[in-house]
Amino acid sequence: MVFDKTLRHKLMLLALLLPLTACAELRSVPTSTLQGDSAHPAKASHWVDTRLYFGLGLADEPHSGVSEQVWREFLDKEVTPRFPDGLSVVDVYGQWQGRQQATPERLRSKMLVIDYPDTPENQAKVEAIRVAWKQKTGDQSVLRVTQPADVSF
Repeated sequence: MVFDKTLRHKLMLLALLLPLTACAELRSVPTSTLQGDSAHPAKASHWVDTRLYFGLGLADEPHSGVSEQVWREFLDKEVTPRFPDGLSVVDVYGQWQGRQQATPERLRSKMLVIDYPDTPENQAKVEAIRVAWKQKTGDQSVLRVTQPADVSF
């Protein structure tokens, strides 16, 4: 049986577009596992995702710098009271070239991820965390990356 070229092209186009349509449907349907929880709303607007990067010490000297215990104490004292509803911590490896340094340092680091309503109060809490770390460690900086976030719990 010989197919008409036009019909063959239409069938091929349909075969290509059908999976894309299914993917678009999946992405556009927000799903929420929590309902009626004001701290973790089903759909949140005006939220941001902030990532803070904390240097713990030189990567080549794992026993120097900030220990895991000291990091957790900082987390318990400075971060959790400000954002008790949830956060994430990821071990990362990074590089930093500070002022007056000829080459970058390779660092053991922690990335703190916090999603929260974008309010002046919450922004101040993030800045207080950064200041507390710099005071504790003498570090020049805590990198902050903040982006709008589409949040659903």
